[in-house]
Amino acid sequence: MPYMLYKRHSIYYELNGEKGRPLIVFVNGLTQSTAIWGLQTEQLNKLGYQTLTFDLLGQGKSFKPILDINFDENADVLHELLLHIGVKKAYIAGISFGGVTTLQFAIRFPEQCRGLIVMSAFTEMDRRLMLLGLNMYQGLTLVGLNMLLDILLPINLSSDYLQKNEQLLKGLRKMTLAKNDLYAIQNLMESISTFKGFTGELTKIKAPTLILNGEFDYLTPRWCHELMRKNIKDSRLVIIQHAFHAFTVEYPAIVNKLFDYFVREVENKTWKGDQSVWIATDDAASKEVLYPCYGDHMRAIHIAPGAAEGKSKPVVKKESSKAKALPGARKKIKTKK
Repeated sequence: MPYMLYKRHSIYYELNGEKGRPLIVFVNGLTQSTAIWGLQTEQLNKLGYQTLTFDLLGQGKSFKPILDINFDENADVLHELLLHIGVKKAYIAGISFGGVTTLQFAIRFPEQCRGLIVMSAFTEMDRRLMLLGLNMYQGLTLVGLNMLLDILLPINLSSDYLQKNEQLLKGLRKMTLAKNDLYAIQNLMESISTFKGFTGELTKIKAPTLILNGEFDYLTPRWCHELMRKNIKDSRLVIIQHAFHAFTVEYPAIVNKLFDYFVREVENKTWKGDQSVWIATDDAASKEVLYPCYGDHMRAIHIAPGAAEGKSKPVVKKESSKAKALPGARKKIKTKK
């Protein structure tokens, strides 16, 4: 198994795909490990990309420090890892906790960034996000890793997915518990306890950037990604339909399609980072990848363009008097004369 030494600490990584091909690096979320990216790496390798997955300090098969972990070191580890495998530039893709690392890596090591894919991330913490983080931390420290996973599941995935994939999720839970250590995860969470917003530094990012946000992501909602869109010049925001926080797990085929689209656009020099907003197709088999968002992407309920300013009126279709009532519709009550 390949390891890299970082300050005498072992960092586990997996490098797959043909050497010399565009490299896509995956940065884990808080409780993830390299195995979580299997559906991405397998398909992307077939499409001709090289992929790199690794466990952060305190995760999976990497070294788990007994004492605290410095959050800034996550970017340092990735920097050293790229030097270790001999790759000058790569596409860096990170989700949630790893998405924050991806952004900070791009700010500190721009020369190693060929492009960024930032998913379910944040650059600021409002009161709500802070309280959610505190609840998860208390669940971990007072009860255990099982409690943290119980809190995360309904935030990360849709009800439909949770119901249909009960056995799969049991397996993922066992894998997470086996590969992660309670105190190591606690150290990782505490590394972000002194988090300071860095939205103002996003203007330093010059790499092409694809920002992905789930339609129903309650943990890192739209405003988090709107800050990125507005401050990273060469960016586009894409909303994943029906998705929650962990859409890479629930919609891997859609995510792979977007990865392939983005890297091809950048490699062919046809990428247009115009800070626009798009919606990803929800059909993985469709020839289309995404389409422009014409509604107000900051609202959960879209309104007709101009309606809020009184420039247009909603169209109400009058029901024909001859129209039949829908099944279950309430019948008109006849009044006696």
